[in-house]
Amino acid sequence: MLRTKNVYGLIGKEIDYSFSRNYFNQKFKKEGLIHNSYKNFDCENLPQVLKTLKQKNIKGLNVTIPYKEKIIPYLDKISKEAKDIMAVNTISFNDQRKLIGHNTDCYGFQKSLFENVDKKTKNALILGTGGASKAIKYVLGKNSIKFKTVSRKRTRGDFIYNELDKDIMKNYKLIINTTPLGTYPNTERCPKINFNHITKNHILFDLTYNPKKTTFLKNGELKGAKIVNGYDMLIYQAEKSWLIWNEIN
Repeated sequence: MLRTKNVYGLIGKEIDYSFSRNYFNQKFKKEGLIHNSYKNFDCENLPQVLKTLKQKNIKGLNVTIPYKEKIIPYLDKISKEAKDIMAVNTISFNDQRKLIGHNTDCYGFQKSLFENVDKKTKNALILGTGGASKAIKYVLGKNSIKFKTVSRKRTRGDFIYNELDKDIMKNYKLIINTTPLGTYPNTERCPKINFNHITKNHILFDLTYNPKKTTFLKNGELKGAKIVNGYDMLIYQAEKSWLIWNEIN
């Protein structure tokens, strides 16, 4: 029996649902990379995360909630994008086993966004102000797309949900959901926007990929809006991670 030499994996909490393990293991099988495997490192707390980082056979890691920000102080170096966003979702190891943090969410979102949205788009509404919104803000800002954020709490966003009247919604044709609302298994949940103000001129982008069509997207589609889920973004960021792991750092 061949022993696995190269281990890649995902660090997070309660991550059995994750796409990454199946995606990369299928990729390794398809490409004949029989010495590679990808596994979930389900960590209840930060000490477990730090213990995982010390495993010698790990060649690369992805990072998800709730450790994208918490892990940063324990890395030796972070990329410019990760520093600007202040969130890490990919870790590579150099020849000296130094830990280098990257953010590939910004790459994945930008690539998926401009496959579906005209680059002349001028403004956007971001639903949610949590960690998932950070890479989105970075990409929009870098591409000169002005944005406003929407939160349940007035102190955290530019708007609260019940302020999103017809005039505001008319001015923001691109609406991006960065909240976890609607994610499996609670698929009936949805950000509380008034979908009566959504038109065929709107584009609704949901970072969620499971289910493929969230309640947020279904409601937008009923009003004639173009809808985009987070699946392509996920594929692009995963492939970018793979390229990073195979670079010489």
